[in-house]
Amino acid sequence: MGILRPERMTKVGILGLKDDRERILTVLHDLRLAQVEPLSPEALAELVPERGTETQRAIGDEALRFRGLKTALPAVPVGSPRQFDTLADILAATKTVPIDAEVGDLTRENDRLLTEQQATDEAVALLQKISFYSDRLEYLRAQSFVSFFGEGDVEAGAALRAALPPTADAQFLDDPAASGRFLVSLRRSSADLLARAAQASNVHLTALPSVAGTPTDELVVLRQRREVIALRRVAIAERLGALSRDWYPVIAAIDEALQVENRKVEVLSKLGAGRSTFALEAWVPSRDLGRLASVVQSVSGGRAYLYSVPTTEEPPTLMSNPAGVRRFEFFIRFYSLPQATEWDPTLVFAIVFPIFFGLMLGDWGYGITILLICLWMINGFPGARYLPKFGRTFVKRIMGPQGMRQLAYALLPGCALAIALGLYWDAFFGYPLLARLFGYVAPINPLRSSDVALLLIVAGFVGLGMVTLGFVFGLLKEYFHHHYRGVIGKAGGIMFAWGVAFVGLCVIGLKTGGVLTTSDSTSNPFFLVYLTVLVVGLLLMIGGEGVQNGMMALIEVVSHILSYTRLIGILLASVVLALIINSIGGGLVLGGTVVGVILGLVIILIGQSFNVILGVFEPGIQGARLIFVEYFSKFYTGNGKPFRPFGAPRTHTVSSITPDGLVAGPILQSPPT
Repeated sequence: MGILRPERMTKVGILGLKDDRERILTVLHDLRLAQVEPLSPEALAELVPERGTETQRAIGDEALRFRGLKTALPAVPVGSPRQFDTLADILAATKTVPIDAEVGDLTRENDRLLTEQQATDEAVALLQKISFYSDRLEYLRAQSFVSFFGEGDVEAGAALRAALPPTADAQFLDDPAASGRFLVSLRRSSADLLARAAQASNVHLTALPSVAGTPTDELVVLRQRREVIALRRVAIAERLGALSRDWYPVIAAIDEALQVENRKVEVLSKLGAGRSTFALEAWVPSRDLGRLASVVQSVSGGRAYLYSVPTTEEPPTLMSNPAGVRRFEFFIRFYSLPQATEWDPTLVFAIVFPIFFGLMLGDWGYGITILLICLWMINGFPGARYLPKFGRTFVKRIMGPQGMRQLAYALLPGCALAIALGLYWDAFFGYPLLARLFGYVAPINPLRSSDVALLLIVAGFVGLGMVTLGFVFGLLKEYFHHHYRGVIGKAGGIMFAWGVAFVGLCVIGLKTGGVLTTSDSTSNPFFLVYLTVLVVGLLLMIGGEGVQNGMMALIEVVSHILSYTRLIGILLASVVLALIINSIGGGLVLGGTVVGVILGLVIILIGQSFNVILGVFEPGIQGARLIFVEYFSKFYTGNGKPFRPFGAPRTHTVSSITPDGLVAGPILQSPPT
């Protein structure tokens, strides 16, 4: 399990006999430990690329066939997984399924009926709207005239009529029961003009259905046809259900077996081949090398050779954090996947982000509200259908359901800290509830100027710590990559950050533990030490980064440390906004008038809801930003390649690997080709 670093990867090669190739590929698929790569040029110089065979093409054809059958049939419980001992057994099993023609005919008929049903429903809806027309609909169609049904508001209809010239010979018939609905007939040569006028006037036009009788008569016919279609579709569904009960378990198992074989065929293009041998290369987590070697030797009877491949390629990245920390990998992937040879920042993010979020929120009313929203998101948004359409659409536009769930999990510890700080500061939706109920006096109040100064200093030291930690990781990264000038530059960044921080404290005369006791910096015995650290750090930064980059870096260090004061700035903004909402709304409520009470409650409800939304977005976005920009910039490169192992889990077929990681038998073997 990787902590602070992605899993170490090793590139390996496997050289074996062609007789063992299918068995080795099968266990590699089921192990899901190896990302198979195209063979290196050095290996291809001794081998040739693999070529497809008729058997492999047959696998592709049958995989396509059974994927279509599985999609067409309604799913039913499959039961126990099935075992196919050889590839020949899979191909033989495909010949035992005789329902292709019937399923295809039923599916095509159902698709045709569905299309006809939709058209019938649209025609019924339209005929119901034009039921005010009592004559035969064929009278509205002629060689030189065309008719449409239009609907819009009264002003739009008037604008449309005014836009049509007399040469169009437009005739309108209005619906007496519904204003804004009408039938219009005009010359075919003016149809394009009508369409442009309707678009400009915001009038919706619909072509009339190709029926001859009156709307009332045709509605009877269409409704009867709709019932016939519905009955036939029910019969088709029942027949497909019967076929599914008989054949779906077999089809699902064969489909999965074919998909496994198809993946193996796709991998073959990356392999090299000799007359009787084959070779492959793959990235494998170093922790799993022993297991992979044991399985390959077992399945090949000791005839395969696994070896390390020297390479300068950048390995793929496999993050492997503990279960609780793993939920924060979502944010790191959203920003950029780390390279396999650099630090994995997930652990630090998992610790720091909730602290930042809770500190910027700092209210137990908001904390409980957002906590409940997070639990609602984790449980799959129960009852979301009762929300206004705008709300549902807005949520979907931000992030998918899985992303929302990951975000909710990540916010839970931050909400808990916000509740704890809110209780300590006595802030309940910006109101000192504990003081009013129990006379509680908060030791720290973000609205007291002295406490604000203290909180700003704390935020500054948090910034100093985060910037220092970023430089430490950057220094170690440069050292491990043998970039020694980079080591000097990062060390200089650390010294400059601490030097400028304490020189600044001396200048403003902050009293901290008796060390800084006066605003006269020259009288402080440590001032020259701080100034020396600052100057040495500046010189090291210039020496390591160069003059231009070093001077830019020193400005960046100062701005990044000060940037962490936004932790308190966002807290104060939320507190002040809540105070204003409560003051205005509460004042109206306490005024005693009915209108004032209603207006005050509306202001409190809308205002506090708005502040809750800000309480999610502002601490979340700004907390992540402080990590992504001010912290990551000291060491993080990103743009890593994700580790994509060959294989997929099995559900309906028996795996070649037992739960304890050993080889199960027998293993699939390809028939002679």
